[in-house]
Amino acid sequence: MTLTATKTFAFAILGVLAGAQALTAQTESIHVLASGGIKGVLEQIQEQCERTVGHKLSIEYNSTAALKQKIEAGDSFDVVIGTSDGIDALSKEGKLAGSHSDISRVGIGIGARAGTPKLDISTPDSLKRALLDAKSVTYGPSGSSAGVILSIFEKLGIADQMRAKADPLPGADLTTGSVVDGKNQYVITLVSEILPVKGLELMGPLPHPFQQYISFAVGISAKPQSADAAKIPGCFTGPQVASAYKAVGMEPTASKR
Repeated sequence: MTLTATKTFAFAILGVLAGAQALTAQTESIHVLASGGIKGVLEQIQEQCERTVGHKLSIEYNSTAALKQKIEAGDSFDVVIGTSDGIDALSKEGKLAGSHSDISRVGIGIGARAGTPKLDISTPDSLKRALLDAKSVTYGPSGSSAGVILSIFEKLGIADQMRAKADPLPGADLTTGSVVDGKNQYVITLVSEILPVKGLELMGPLPHPFQQYISFAVGISAKPQSADAAKIPGCFTGPQVASAYKAVGMEPTASKR
């Protein structure tokens, strides 16, 4: 082989290797830990987000509390999307890089199996009657709305009665699924965990003064496997995601902290 041919061959090999590295960089997935409260939005925008960041998203859903425990135990991740309080705590622990972005908020509501007659929960008194008349109620004991739910039972003076008919289940899929399947009559959880579920219907949001809004934020790992993880917060702002928020009952609240 001549010197010129050898050089040409070498450059060809280098070109192939460079192309392979570029392809690998594009196909490596970004590991996202996400709260079930944002699942309905992510499912709608995932494909667009993947095009924006140039990577597939490998998404693991759980409650913010459970995701926080995984991170504190040393599990690797690139991006975490959870309640703002949870993201703040992880940031203070040094688990996240720099600032993090608030993206949305959502209220708490009651869901029932599709076709159930509309439930009046528009006032504290009607909410109390509805809960006392319920055969069974489920909620996520470690979910972001759990504290609010238990506080409402106490404030309405029905904590003992609700304890007897409550069926706490771990995770939004189990709680909402148990209502769709007919095991439980109602689920109390974030509106964004009710509206996307086929076979489930929103009876209504909790009335004032019991309604509380849960905010969500995006944080980037202090040690991300992909530098492009920093592009993920951009997927949650702008007109392209507005319809996704609306579809699951969320409100955008974009800001950096």
